[in-house]
Amino acid sequence: MSTLIREREGAVVVLTLNRPDKLNALNAELLGELEAALVETSKDASVACAILTGAGEKAFAAGADIAAMLEMTTEQARAFSERGHRVCSLIERAPFPVIGAINGFALGGGCEIALACDFLYASDKARLGQPEVNLGVMPGFGGTQRLARRIGIARARELCYTGDTITAEDALRMGLLNAIVPAADLLAKARETAGKIALKGRIAIAQCKRVLFTGADVPLDVANALETQAFAMLFGTDDRREGMKAFLEKRKAAFAGK
Repeated sequence: MSTLIREREGAVVVLTLNRPDKLNALNAELLGELEAALVETSKDASVACAILTGAGEKAFAAGADIAAMLEMTTEQARAFSERGHRVCSLIERAPFPVIGAINGFALGGGCEIALACDFLYASDKARLGQPEVNLGVMPGFGGTQRLARRIGIARARELCYTGDTITAEDALRMGLLNAIVPAADLLAKARETAGKIALKGRIAIAQCKRVLFTGADVPLDVANALETQAFAMLFGTDDRREGMKAFLEKRKAAFAGK
């Protein structure tokens, strides 16, 4: 059985972590399948948005597979961490938004994968955290860095040092989540937003994502220059002309991604 389910719904791709009997714990096989799916999907210009979620009702991903990590050597641990970083980077650098639909536990590596998504919706049953210190290790897929960028370094330090698990309500207050949704409605909410994004100018969305991601870690004047460059580039696209003509003609734009 595949550890990852990839489904296509029009211009939206749904990626489901599929080890429900193990609470979708991240092992080498699952990370490898997710990495390959992200590479393949990122090459498909017809994809407008992706949703990342977990199979079952209990977990998005309850962390890395501890049984698989128990006998890892230092070298194997480095390779495992590097693969996790590659997966998170692919999510961040995909030319389309990735919406995380957090349907349960998102702990350790699961929380780190979620943090790489563009934004997060969570069920009211979700629990999030970086509990690695309880195992004598630390976040290894970028959690220390992405968590601090999402919620501020002081709160990130508290969560990483204590290993505490927080509720969806606490995560929302910290700015980690965009919304809390009843469990039964979570995927419908993610699909609704993905469908809305899919109707917009695909090249414009890709440039928004690129500039928001790249500009977050450079001085403001450099980030603004990146924005100006991307803004000007979009004026050479068919989508820009179609969008503006549709506005003036009082009709819905039909973007072609060109």
